[in-house]
Amino acid sequence: MRDDPAETAYRRALALSTALVTLVGVVWAVLTPAFRAPDEPQHVNSVLRLAYGGGWPPAGEALVGPAVDEARDQAALDTDVPGRHLDREDVPAFVTVLPLRDADRALVTGENALADPVPPGTDTRGLDPEAVDQMTQHPPLYYAVAAGVLHVTGTAEARWDVQLLVLRLFDVALLLPVPLLTAAAVRRLTGSRAAALVAASFALFVPQVGHILGSVTNDALVALSGAVAAYQCARVLTGDLRRRTAAGLGVVVGVGLLTKVMAAFALPMVAAAYLLASGRRAGRAVGLLVAGSVAFAVGGWWWLRNLLVLGTVQPVGIPDRFVEAEPHGLWYFLRVVVTGLTRSFFGNFGWLEIRLPDAVFWSAAVVVGALCGLAVVRGPARRATAVLLLLPAALWCGVLVNAWPDYSAHGWISAIQGRYLFAGLLALAAGTALGLHALLGTRLRRAVPWVSGAAAAAAASGLAHGFWGFYQGPGESVVDAAARWAGWSPLTGFQLVLVGSVTVVVGAAAVVASARFGRVPPGARTARSASAAEPTMAVTASTQTTAAGTDASS
Repeated sequence: MRDDPAETAYRRALALSTALVTLVGVVWAVLTPAFRAPDEPQHVNSVLRLAYGGGWPPAGEALVGPAVDEARDQAALDTDVPGRHLDREDVPAFVTVLPLRDADRALVTGENALADPVPPGTDTRGLDPEAVDQMTQHPPLYYAVAAGVLHVTGTAEARWDVQLLVLRLFDVALLLPVPLLTAAAVRRLTGSRAAALVAASFALFVPQVGHILGSVTNDALVALSGAVAAYQCARVLTGDLRRRTAAGLGVVVGVGLLTKVMAAFALPMVAAAYLLASGRRAGRAVGLLVAGSVAFAVGGWWWLRNLLVLGTVQPVGIPDRFVEAEPHGLWYFLRVVVTGLTRSFFGNFGWLEIRLPDAVFWSAAVVVGALCGLAVVRGPARRATAVLLLLPAALWCGVLVNAWPDYSAHGWISAIQGRYLFAGLLALAAGTALGLHALLGTRLRRAVPWVSGAAAAAAASGLAHGFWGFYQGPGESVVDAAARWAGWSPLTGFQLVLVGSVTVVVGAAAVVASARFGRVPPGARTARSASAAEPTMAVTASTQTTAAGTDASS
């Protein structure tokens, strides 16, 4: 690599961009108040249940344990944060509650971690919804791994806020490979280093990614499995029809299926990748059969078992308790669902109550949609891009289809969460980058520093909006809000400043590295590498296919 300045500059910029994405997730993990992310108390409760040998009860029969109940009270979860989009006069304000001293926060032990078992078949609909842990409607893989993390780190018995931070950082670790996989997929499809760097920074433009994947949620493992599956499909589309690649793809999809049903929406992408891949038809058929069989063996069996034993693919973890309402028609449904899904994909912090301005998320959605469309029509890897985009498209359609029955029957609109699309992050990042590639051509290399700077600015803006929404009360200064943050955090004020400072330094370094990448000529070689170069080079058929029509070193 030392003999190739362009490659050195690329790898340095990619490493720093990946570090920035990860550190932004870390900042979100320490910024978000305890349990102020969707369903976080229940996610933590299910981790603790497995950590303490409580098993995996049938859906609807798992209760929240005393430790999480006490933690919710100590975290003042029954209050409203200052940035809430709609004030509720009957709910106290978060800013009026004094943070509990660290030493007074409850310790989680074997005595308080588990709820009393519910007799099999008990109807929990009469209980307070907050008393029910609906996560047993999902498979247990994520929770089992997270429980193992508590044991490995020695925090299975610790203060609840320390456990919460450890589990959040575990989810951030699951986010770390996503930018690398994204860059690798784009570079494999096009050979363009510039497009790969643009794609790697995509998550920074979506503040909700850091917020959700910096919390405790099974969506973290789904997002990672979706990214790995999309990368493997990019390999298949460029001619990698080896059985071990198919088996690896099947394992990844199976891991996703053993985490959440959202992983099933990767199946159309996998099928299309093999159907449209270059190579012999028999090899493609065998690859698809191997991938599908392995996916079923690893995780698909769970959903077939649900269908055979329970009569439904996914049982209801906690019955809906909405008041009956009159549906307002299809247009109202589409307007509410599309708006809610788009907003909560780009930025709906907390329990979806801290909203980004409408102009921000709609502008972002239009840009991403337009660039993805351009990539499919005029991009350097049109067919492959279209195949990868099947994953977020299927997830988007799945959310709409899932929400319609309750709305048409009862007037309810529920389960509209932008995080359900995070399994398709790699595809959306690739589509956006390749759309920009189609728009700018060879000028994309010079645009990389500007994209990197804009990504860092977007991430900083999202964090600032979250900080204001969580901690800064009416008429208060930033100093007052920062003191409140430090009071609630398990970290000290100095540690929070250190985390923020490191993130700022890495962000600046990432922009500088991107600028240096933009200044290195694509074909630059040192004298040593030029003299040592072979007169001819062997190029694989798959590389010839993927690099056709593109500048392989741009």
